[in-house]
Amino acid sequence: MIDWPCIMKLEGDDELLYFNTENEFLDECRSLILKSSDFLVDSSGHCYRLHQKNENDFNSIICTQRYSANDLSKLVQAHEFSKAEVCLTKIHFQSVSEAISSLSISK
Repeated sequence: MIDWPCIMKLEGDDELLYFNTENEFLDECRSLILKSSDFLVDSSGHCYRLHQKNENDFNSIICTQRYSANDLSKLVQAHEFSKAEVCLTKIHFQSVSEAISSLSISK
């Protein structure tokens, strides 16, 4: 079961998408064309691959990979670098949930 909030990483894009709830996630997914390498990371660090059955139906399949606070710090650094608004050396998180929550502010 996905532990909300979450972030989504799309293939070929450093920008991360933040979702506070499952409904926000589903609403956004309806406007996207998902690729097999797109994934979701929940507040516990679990990674989920996304599979789009049709326009309104999605599956999330848990992966064996788990993200650490350090892994998410790197993703958030790349995300912030793409926006060129924050000093990257100051981005470091003690927990996975702290890293994900940091994106709710910039949403």
